[in-house]
Amino acid sequence: QVRLVESGGGLVQPGGSLRLSCAASVSIFSTDVMGWYRQAPGKQRELVSAITSAGNINYADSVKERFTISRDITMNTMYLQMNLLKPEDTAVYYCSMARTEGRRTAAYWGQGTPVTVSS
Repeated sequence: QVRLVESGGGLVQPGGSLRLSCAASVSIFSTDVMGWYRQAPGKQRELVSAITSAGNINYADSVKERFTISRDITMNTMYLQMNLLKPEDTAVYYCSMARTEGRRTAAYWGQGTPVTVSS
């Protein structure tokens, strides 16, 4: 069974940094794509950043040049380094994984970690 566990969220002042981690219970080596999503109060969940098995990366325009996604295959962990945080980055951040299982693509989600950017 696939489990994704996020950690690293918290309260930070504007301009500060946080590093989120997503630990997977399975190998992430052959995962099709892993990503970070966020959902602010009253808003829809949105993609923040994603990384494919080939190492291709994309970012939402709102976080480019500030956030960096990475992964450690040996640790089965994905990270999101968030710098120059803004109040509008406040949200619950979710880790996601999509991988091929037989003839289907299965998607998994973590429970989320809250990030609050406030002075």
